[in-house]
Amino acid sequence: MKIGALARCTGTAIETIRYYERVGLLPKAARSSGNYRVYDQTHAERLTFIRHCRALDLGLTEIRQLLHCKDAPTQNCGTVCCLLDAHIRQVKTRIETLQTLQTHLKTLRARCTGSKEAARCRILNQLAHADELVRTSKSARERSARTA
Repeated sequence: MKIGALARCTGTAIETIRYYERVGLLPKAARSSGNYRVYDQTHAERLTFIRHCRALDLGLTEIRQLLHCKDAPTQNCGTVCCLLDAHIRQVKTRIETLQTLQTHLKTLRARCTGSKEAARCRILNQLAHADELVRTSKSARERSARTA
């Protein structure tokens, strides 16, 4: 099948398919006599696997590791479990960081009713002098980076 058909059957943009091929996640396709890429079912299956991994927010490095394991079906899958455990920890940290952000935003939002002149808006004034807010957000991001 040509790249357009592969794109349609997997729900993947053509440029994304070319990119995955360029970075080695997807094997290079054979070329037809007219120099068109020709893909087969194994390309479609691998691309579907990659798309499922991306839907779980796995990065390309993680996907590459999973593909390496998938390509060695007789090896132990402990690496896969470790990789997923690490990803779960990263997601947990991101959730905590987002919850902290949500708390800051709610606190900031509670400072104003929205019925004043902009010059007297407590949200705008707080943002103009938000040293404490910035320090708190920065420390939350640093905690997130350390645990990732």
